[in-house]
Amino acid sequence: MASVFDAAKYFLLNVGAMSTWKLHKLCYYAQAWNLAWDESELFPEDFEAWSNGPVCPVLFHEHKGLFMIDYNKLLRGNPNVFTPEQKENIAIVCRDYGDKDAFWLKEQTHGEAPWKIARGDLPVGMPSDNIITKESMGLYYGGL
Repeated sequence: MASVFDAAKYFLLNVGAMSTWKLHKLCYYAQAWNLAWDESELFPEDFEAWSNGPVCPVLFHEHKGLFMIDYNKLLRGNPNVFTPEQKENIAIVCRDYGDKDAFWLKEQTHGEAPWKIARGDLPVGMPSDNIITKESMGLYYGGL
C-alpha cells in the first residue's frame, strides 16, 4: 500500500515546490477524494485537525522546520506506486487544488465538516491532535 510520503512526492513532482502547509492540504484532499470516489483509502496515515487545517503528523515530522519544500527535500516516498485509478484521482486533485495557495486551502478545509467535526468546540487557534476520521471524510466528500 502507498503511504502519505508517496502522495507528497507525487504532488511535489507534479505541482512543484510549495509550502508545507499546502502539501498537507493537497495530501488531505487526495485521501478525501479517493475515499469518496473509490471508497478506499489512498494511504493508511491519519490527519489531525490542527488549528491551521488538516496535518498528517508523520509527514510533518519528516519536514519539520521547513516552510517550503521541493521534491528533493522530501527523502521518503515514491510517486510511481499508485494504481492507474489512484493516479487519476490524484491528478484531479492536482488540477483542482494545485494552483490554490495555502491560505485558500486552509480556509476551504476550515469550512468543511470533517475538520469541523474533529475540532469540535475547540477555540480558534487551540492546538489539537484530534483525528479527522477517514469515515467522516468519505461520508462528507462522497455526499458532494
